[in-house]
Amino acid sequence: MIGPVAAAVDRAASAVALARSRRSRRRSRAESLGPAAREEALRQLVALYDRPGLADSFFVRAGPPRFDVRRVRRLGAAGEVRDLEWPSEYAPFVPDVAGRYLARRENRVARARVFLHRDAPRPAVLLIHGYLGGRYAVEERAWPVRWLFERGLDVALPVLPFHGPRSDGSRPLFPSSDPRITNEGFRQAVMDLRALADYLRGRGSRAVGAMGMSLGGYTTALVATLEPLAFAVPFIPLASIADFAREGGRFVGTEAERTAQHELLDAVHRIVSPLTRPVRVPARGTARRGRTGRSHHACGARTQDRSPFRGRAPPLPGGPPAPDRSRRGLPRGGTQARPPRPARPSVAHRPEEEPCCRLLRRGRII
Repeated sequence: MIGPVAAAVDRAASAVALARSRRSRRRSRAESLGPAAREEALRQLVALYDRPGLADSFFVRAGPPRFDVRRVRRLGAAGEVRDLEWPSEYAPFVPDVAGRYLARRENRVARARVFLHRDAPRPAVLLIHGYLGGRYAVEERAWPVRWLFERGLDVALPVLPFHGPRSDGSRPLFPSSDPRITNEGFRQAVMDLRALADYLRGRGSRAVGAMGMSLGGYTTALVATLEPLAFAVPFIPLASIADFAREGGRFVGTEAERTAQHELLDAVHRIVSPLTRPVRVPARGTARRGRTGRSHHACGARTQDRSPFRGRAPPLPGGPPAPDRSRRGLPRGGTQARPPRPARPSVAHRPEEEPCCRLLRRGRII
């Protein structure tokens, strides 16, 4: 059941992230800056990323890496589970953060667990975890891996930078209160996911799509603007890093000063925003929402009730039941319309839900 479980995990992870932000506020040099100093620092970061043509060259594709493959177990009579490792030869865009970013050696190796059919390559799906996720034992239970596999898909569980087995056991460096580190993390994630998609295509997969929840939902939407995915399905995706910071109380000063800091931080992260590029997913590659029908971040609040397979597969577990066209909105045995279920707000919502609507209108990936 992706909807209720993912929503609960997402709220818990968001609470942990915000709690850490509040505890670390006094220890952080950036948090000790006043409003004017913060605005000046953010303006310098905006200038770092707001360069002509950078949006087209910021994300890189690594050369074909050498994949180390380890067999984990059989998957019924038809499949096999394997663990993949390959060098993530990432060079940070900002030299000033390179030492800190590259210090954690575990992150220099990209990893994924794949569930493959033995008979022939199949269309494949990347299932991208959220913040604090990435442990295979957990992700295999959080996602309907077996359900997707039994319906003819090869399945991959990639690990985001600084998460799961790519972590030294401490809290993930990405995302970070330093906007440069956050941008670097998304840049490396895109590079690693492209390499994994190329690996699956090289095995013969005719189509590769992606699904992600929370931080993974944001990453899914971002990759969908850069890679020709067959479909993209963000679940409860984070959509605005600046909004997340605002709701965590990270800005200081008067209301006008906090608003200025929010706008500047939003501009810093524009280079990694999926809302600033056209989507490369075909129109039929649309998503289904979870059973709860709720979104817990700024994006995905009013999703289209469509399957990414458009009739070629049943609804995903956790998806809403197909509507009864003959008696839509009517309870059994009655004639009055069923009252709408109120949405439950959570971290990083935008009440007006503009990011979702923009992304839906432009790319139909949510």
